[in-house]
Amino acid sequence: MDNEQLRCICLTAPTASGKTELSLWLAKQLPIEVVSMDSAMIYRGMNVGTAKPTDAERSAVRHHLIDIRDPAERYSAGLFVTDAIAAIRDIQAAGKLPLIVGGTMMYLRALRRGLAELPKANVSIRADLDQQAAARGWPALHAELASVDPRSGANIAANDKQRIQRALEVFRSSGRTMSQHWDAAATQHPIETYTIALVPEDRAALRERIAERFDAMLAAGMLDEVSALYSRGDLSPELPSIRCVGYRQLWPYIAGERTLDAAREQAITATRQLAKRQLTWLRSDPPEHLIELGLAAPRGQFLDVVSQVLKSWS
Repeated sequence: MDNEQLRCICLTAPTASGKTELSLWLAKQLPIEVVSMDSAMIYRGMNVGTAKPTDAERSAVRHHLIDIRDPAERYSAGLFVTDAIAAIRDIQAAGKLPLIVGGTMMYLRALRRGLAELPKANVSIRADLDQQAAARGWPALHAELASVDPRSGANIAANDKQRIQRALEVFRSSGRTMSQHWDAAATQHPIETYTIALVPEDRAALRERIAERFDAMLAAGMLDEVSALYSRGDLSPELPSIRCVGYRQLWPYIAGERTLDAAREQAITATRQLAKRQLTWLRSDPPEHLIELGLAAPRGQFLDVVSQVLKSWS
């Protein structure tokens, strides 16, 4: 099957919004297989803190791109797209619907819009940006980024040094913003996607669910999980795996540098900030369909939308 024939439905939402539960329910209604779009679930040995589907759930519904990397390894949006295309092709060849599920927005954009051909790293520009950051602070450079590339500014946190630096580096070295590079890539992208996003109406309720879910993770053994990673000796908070929300905040506790209460509060705060960034991203790059999560369960509405999309593709 050629790439031009590849189609998939993407289900995304802020963390703790119920994506996994909804995808498992849909699998009881339609012949689907899930492709994980989560930058933390790719890592082996990181199960509780990533809310990874259980073995029983994965036995009932086939999941792709889970447990495909060791925590010492790095992964990227480019690798995700390559792996996702292979999974989508296999799922379609089996006569099933590929359902992409997750909240890693960089992966979602790469899958929806294609991979941008960005300029290579420029050591001189990076050094200059580091000097400016030392003098002015990264929030000031973030404001500069937002002025030249509002979309990137909205999608990148004001303290995200790595992404701010890269976005400004791309602009200074090429004269084109990161958003312009991505727009150019979209015109050549071979995959047809339809994205459905779940957006909680009550943000306060989402914040409470985040706290409750993290406490449930602690009760389910997340500390043992982080301790096992720490005891390996070859992992550090500089790695993407340990930078994952929750793991990064618990790491100093395991190292004896932070109290558990402080680590818990910081992890919950970081998770809430992640949810806020995900919502900001969805506003700046809207999905094809948005379902507001209120008191009513979204299952019927979700099934109706998926059915309509499949009908339009037939």
